Amino acid sequence: MPNPLYDTLFAPLTDRDSPFLLLADGAQITGAEFARMVAQFGNALRALGLMPGDRLAAQIEKSPQALALYGAAVAVGVVYLPLNPAYTADEIGYFTQDSGARVLLADPIRADALAPVAKQTGAQLLTLDAAGQGSFATLAADQPTQLIPASRSDDDLAALLYTSGTTGRSKGAMLTQKNLLSNAQVLAREWQFNADDVLLHMLPIFHTHGLFVASNTVLLTGGAMLFLPSFSPAEALRLMPLATTMMGVPTFYTRLLDDAQLTRDAVAHMRLFVSGSAPLLAETHTAFETRTGHRVLERYGMTETNMNSSNPYAGARRAGTVGLPLAGVEIIITDPNSGEKLPQGTPGMIEVRGPNVFQGYWQMPDKTAAELRDNGFFITGDIGVIDDQGYLSIVGRQKDLVITGGLNVYPKEVEELLDALPGVRETAVIGVPHPDFGEAVVAIVVPEPTQGPALDPDAMMAQIRDKIARFKQPKAILLREALPRNTMGKVQKAALRAELGALFTPN
Repeated sequence: MPNPLYDTLFAPLTDRDSPFLLLADGAQITGAEFARMVAQFGNALRALGLMPGDRLAAQIEKSPQALALYGAAVAVGVVYLPLNPAYTADEIGYFTQDSGARVLLADPIRADALAPVAKQTGAQLLTLDAAGQGSFATLAADQPTQLIPASRSDDDLAALLYTSGTTGRSKGAMLTQKNLLSNAQVLAREWQFNADDVLLHMLPIFHTHGLFVASNTVLLTGGAMLFLPSFSPAEALRLMPLATTMMGVPTFYTRLLDDAQLTRDAVAHMRLFVSGSAPLLAETHTAFETRTGHRVLERYGMTETNMNSSNPYAGARRAGTVGLPLAGVEIIITDPNSGEKLPQGTPGMIEVRGPNVFQGYWQMPDKTAAELRDNGFFITGDIGVIDDQGYLSIVGRQKDLVITGGLNVYPKEVEELLDALPGVRETAVIGVPHPDFGEAVVAIVVPEPTQGPALDPDAMMAQIRDKIARFKQPKAILLREALPRNTMGKVQKAALRAELGALFTPN
């Protein structure tokens, strides 16, 4: 029975005796060992009663077992919903309820907090920790090490990834087998991955970058991964002699540049450094090349589309651009109001079309219709410009979405929490440039004109700390007498961004 994504990415591991995952402590997991883990996990999902098309939500730490869970979901046709471990129980409740997930997999340390969520949403709650232990692992241990994959087609859903929405309500982007497989295939060709490559994988795997861009590309080409729980400059430098490639976010590169051990000799074994998920400052690009001799390859993608464009592997990698459209992907610049295509060199809305583009938003037909045109072009919400060489540059965002460390934060969610605090009259949350995170969340707060106690930014932070994930929390809360407005009374966030653009710039 055909299952394109499983057949192409995971089935070839079955007879592979060479290492697939290399761990920080020196342990290795061969392809065949990983394939047996995938099979046992897939059989465990079936034992839980999951059928093709059912949703599986997983808020678990990065581990070989977490990656195997993704493979297992693909194998049995379950739609995989990876969730950031930083999300609070309330946030997990929304995702579980909205997706209709029948199983919620969590780290044991979060099981008590998530038990009410599972009860309310009707999901089965099981556990799996970073060491591969928990009730799900116990169930899987008794399952067969061989598995007959479910029959699936190119158009069947493989994953449901939630992304911030214009109303503050997160949207579930529906990604098919074809969306994921086609993107892995084009990236493998464009970036010249092969079975000899060893990827230094220090990205999270609840996100498109680490799960699909990185892992799928290596799985497709038969390479190996140095699979680490998180990023550490010291560990990256220690392991680079064993690696050939690395994918990261701008923070990785700024922190590597802070380490004097980053030299040409340190990266002598590397052939490629890739950056994405947030803008890489041109200064970082230049500094990295000066220090190492490597020009970082920057690309552009998003949850709904996977990767859209890339600077070339063999060709000019231009700082400040996200390169050329990937093979099979069309990128046009349109007037944000009329939707008409704009002349080359004119900034406007970025729209993309190709086999990588998602199928729409889960249970949001109106939002899907508003952002996914009948002709297949997706309206990204990003403002960009294409130069006379065909290179795309991102010059802004139409929406107020903040991307910090590669993760999306919608200001309205943070604003509503701050507005509800005693003594707060109104707030405006924006993103401002940050050397590590690309952008930092900053809140500008106007106190109520009363004679009560003065607002304390530290106390305000303490009051919202347990209500939203850490990456959504402001890096700074600034008090102001008023917010700038236009003649229609709309808060001018652009003016705030311009005023505070150097807030995190070192003196």
